[in-house]
Amino acid sequence: MCTALVYTDAAGGHYLGRTLELTIDLPYQIVYLPAGLAAVSQIQGHPSLHYTIAHAFLSVTMPARVPTPEAPIGLADLKVIEGLNAQGLAFSLLSYPRAGGTQQAVEATRAVLSVSDLGSWVLGQFATVDEVKTALAAQPVMLEALPILGGVSSPFHYVVNDASGASLVIEFDNGRMSLLDNPVRVMTNGPKFDWHLTNLDNYTFLSNVDKSNGTFGRYEARQPDSGIATAGLPSSSTSVGRFIRAVYYAAFTEKADSPDAAVHTLAHIMNNFDRPRGVSIDYPEGGGGHMEVQGLASDTAHPYATEFTCWTSLSDLGRKLFFVRDYGALNYTQFDLGALSTLHTPKVVPLASTRGAAPYGLRDPAPA
Repeated sequence: MCTALVYTDAAGGHYLGRTLELTIDLPYQIVYLPAGLAAVSQIQGHPSLHYTIAHAFLSVTMPARVPTPEAPIGLADLKVIEGLNAQGLAFSLLSYPRAGGTQQAVEATRAVLSVSDLGSWVLGQFATVDEVKTALAAQPVMLEALPILGGVSSPFHYVVNDASGASLVIEFDNGRMSLLDNPVRVMTNGPKFDWHLTNLDNYTFLSNVDKSNGTFGRYEARQPDSGIATAGLPSSSTSVGRFIRAVYYAAFTEKADSPDAAVHTLAHIMNNFDRPRGVSIDYPEGGGGHMEVQGLASDTAHPYATEFTCWTSLSDLGRKLFFVRDYGALNYTQFDLGALSTLHTPKVVPLASTRGAAPYGLRDPAPA
C-alpha cells in the first residue's frame, strides 16, 4: 500500500520519500494553505476544535466524502495524505487496517481532534517532532467512520519527520493511540510498528558488501557478477518485505555530497518501490483485501484487482522543496515552499494536472 523512508546525505541533510499504492486512482488534489488561515475539526458530540495555520504547508490530499450536486467538495473536505510545511516538518498517512476499535471516552464538553484532520493540525502548527509529541500528549484524537471507505474507522497510521532527523510514528492500535520514536525512519503498513522492529532483528546479516566467492569442500564458487549482497532481501511487495528493503536502501545507499544530488539519489531509491499495474493481481475468489472507495467506478476492464503506485513524492526537509509524480509520469514536478510564501490564499491543483509540468529542479508550476 505505501512505503516511506528517510535518506540522509553526506552533510547530514534529510530527505523523505514515499509511495502510495491502491487498486484505483483517486481524485488527488495538491493543496497549499498559507499561514494565518483559520481551521476547524469537528467530531459529532463534541465542541469544534479551532486552530490557526501558523506554518504554511503543501500537501497531497484526498476527498473525505463523495460529492453531490447539492454539496460539491470544498477545501475542508480535502484531507492530508502527505505534506511538507515551511519549517521542514513532514506528515505521511499510510494504510493500517487495525487502527479501528473502541477508544477511551472523552468528556463531551471537551474539543477533540478528528484523526482525519491530523495532517492539517500537525503541519499547520508545529515545526518539530518534539512539538508534535508534546501537543498530542494533551490533545485527544478520535477515529471516525469514513463514509467514503464504506464506514471503516480511519484505517491508517501516521509518520511525522522533521529537518533534524527526528521521526515519530502515531498508531491507533484497536483505537488506543501510541506515540513511538522511529529509529530507522522507515514505515510501511501493518503489522504494528514495534513488530516491524522486532522482525528487523532477523536481518542482522544484511550488508552491502558483496561476498563473491566461497569454498565448498574442494569446490571454489565464484559469482560472475556483482550484487550478491542483496540476495538476503525479501523480494515480495508485502508490507513486511518492503519495510526490510526500505531500511536497507536508506542505510546503505551512498551518501550524496550535495542537496541536488541527494534528491536524485532518493528518486533512484524510491524507484525500487515503484509498482506497475499487473505485477501482482488478486482475483475476487482469492480473498485479497483492498481498500474500497465509494463513488468511484470499479475497473470493469479486468477481472482482477492490481495495486499500482498511484504517486510518489520526495521532500527535501532542509530546503523545503516538495516533488511529486503520478503513475502517468516519470519526471517529478517541483514545488518550492519558499517561493509559494507569496501566496496569501489557499490554492488547489489536481495532481494529474502537474503531469509533465517540469522535470524536478527546473521550475514551479503556477497553482491555479
